[in-house]
Amino acid sequence: MKATPSQDKLVRQAARGLAKEGLVTAYGHCSLRLGERHLLVCAPKPMGLLLPSDEGTVVELHDALPAHVLGEVRMHQAIYKIRPDVQGICRVFPPNVLALAAMERTPRARHGFGAYFYPQVPIYRDTGLIRNELAAQEVAKTLGDAAAIVVSINGAVTVADSLEKACVLACFLEDAARVELASMSCAMDHIETYKTPEKAHDRATWAGGIVERMWQYMTREDIE
Repeated sequence: MKATPSQDKLVRQAARGLAKEGLVTAYGHCSLRLGERHLLVCAPKPMGLLLPSDEGTVVELHDALPAHVLGEVRMHQAIYKIRPDVQGICRVFPPNVLALAAMERTPRARHGFGAYFYPQVPIYRDTGLIRNELAAQEVAKTLGDAAAIVVSINGAVTVADSLEKACVLACFLEDAARVELASMSCAMDHIETYKTPEKAHDRATWAGGIVERMWQYMTREDIE
């Protein structure tokens, strides 16, 4: 199977957008589902340095990774296999998320952007890198039906029904971590912002161009 030029471009734009927002550095990757059996992952280089000539790699969900594909792309395979609703995945390293993870904490739903992860982002606690099938499967299992997971002290993964939305959720996740750290610094982290799941669900809306506006912001002045 081969990706279309527009699919390849979308993956590159997503990668550069994540880098522009400081959510990845030399490390990280993103992918797009291609039908029931394949995904398209960005080229294995720093995401902010991807050029229009850098084509991604099509990966079979049920096969071993191609030799040049980063090992943690196994997480993408495992998640796509058990989450048919997921169409895009971002593997990111947001600074505030990492700071919380070092304290074995993840963001709670304390403000509007945090509501998308109500009641709290799950965490996979093993500190090793996810470079084998079993670990990848455990990450996918721990993620469950959530929108994001913190992968111990090694960053996070966001998932959504489009790659654009997964990128937006990566931004929201880092902002939720910022607010969590601010709450902790004031010893106010005992406060529950959303008193009921319904309140959080009402706030976590995608209506009104939420994805479109943030995507436009993330890809501003993109080279493609």
